Amino acid sequence: MAAYEPPTALPRDLLNRADVRAAITAHDFGTVFRLARSEAEISDSKIAAECDIKPERVGALARGCGSVTTFEKIARIADALRIPGHMLGLSPREWETSEPSSHRPTAPARSIATNGEGDARVRRREFFRASAGAGLAVGLPEVDKIKTDRRIGPRIPEQLRKRTARLRRLDDVLGGGDTYHVYLGEYQATKGLLREASYAEETGRALLSVLAEQAQQAGWAAFDGGKHADATSLYEASYQAATDAGDAALAGNALAFLAYQKSNGDRQAGIEIAIKSCRTAGPDAPRGVRALLYERLAWAYAVAGHANETERALNAAETALSEDDGTPQPDWVSWVDRNELKIMTGRCWTELRRPLRAVPVLEDALSQYDDAHARDKSLYLSWLADSYLSAGEVEQAAAVTGRVLELSAGVASVRPRERIEPTLRQLSTHRELPAVAEVLELAGV
Repeated sequence: MAAYEPPTALPRDLLNRADVRAAITAHDFGTVFRLARSEAEISDSKIAAECDIKPERVGALARGCGSVTTFEKIARIADALRIPGHMLGLSPREWETSEPSSHRPTAPARSIATNGEGDARVRRREFFRASAGAGLAVGLPEVDKIKTDRRIGPRIPEQLRKRTARLRRLDDVLGGGDTYHVYLGEYQATKGLLREASYAEETGRALLSVLAEQAQQAGWAAFDGGKHADATSLYEASYQAATDAGDAALAGNALAFLAYQKSNGDRQAGIEIAIKSCRTAGPDAPRGVRALLYERLAWAYAVAGHANETERALNAAETALSEDDGTPQPDWVSWVDRNELKIMTGRCWTELRRPLRAVPVLEDALSQYDDAHARDKSLYLSWLADSYLSAGEVEQAAAVTGRVLELSAGVASVRPRERIEPTLRQLSTHRELPAVAEVLELAGV
């Protein structure tokens, strides 16, 4: 399968031009960006997404304001524009070799399932990863052709929303390390559209709503890929855009994302933000939205150790799901169903150290969960392993931990390994057991 080719790769004839080579040698990236835009029609938003630079900064550099001096950023630009390392004083880049680049797996390569089903699962992830790299973030042709003096109607926001829904499906099989720049590119393109095009007030609100949705998706991918500062910034931007659009449901969800992230540290703040998210969305929000926000409120309570409040929030989520009046649900809550609620219930009881309540519900829910959703299933299994350990079932915890390592191998997400590390540390005290020794060897610890 062909290696990933970013949409910002400079054409070979442009890369070989004397003025471009001189700018590269001088690390004059402003000139490189300006020529990429004028000669190769590579937009600032695409450069920003691939180089992990704000669009305003790209524009400023292209105007001759500022410079890029850090090794990390220069290496990132080299990879995004496919500038050979020797031209910048760097060692050869990974993509310059014959081997395609890949993410370091969360477990040794031998842990990848070798049966037909496992091989198919890995091949499916590789296919989608390559598809993402092949230019899914290039935008809609109709949008790409819009000029600053053109007025757009409501059809464009609707097309963008449908496109966002399609791209969301990548998150079913890929980790944030693979999808972040795809989602960020979509967000930056819509942001540019809001800034440059003209439209009626209603169309503007619709664009802001799409922007909020795209910011949440990019923020989630950033969080999943370990870019926590980027995630926070995108969630906050999403909340502002949703508020400006008058989209209470999306504003509430932006807060729920922030609460979920905050709960990892300041647990009381996580609870307060989660409560605000439910209030912001309000009682008239679609049932799927209310169920999702109550689930995340339950999670905030659980990690803080509040069992009664957790159970009340889970009951509120179940009540919301049962109110099926036929009202259309937004695509961004389409994954919230009764099985997903069971998984969240099991996760909450695991956090509360109630394994007798957590294990049965997690086992039931995960028996119905497709291995194709490798990242999510490996994460959810980590809570099952945790509960088995709490119940003193060491060998069973080791067996489930092995499944976590197998499923998460090659997934570009930092979370499965982060989640299973505490379990591996606890298991290491039982290394004399053959089942435990085997899984510790698999994990490389």
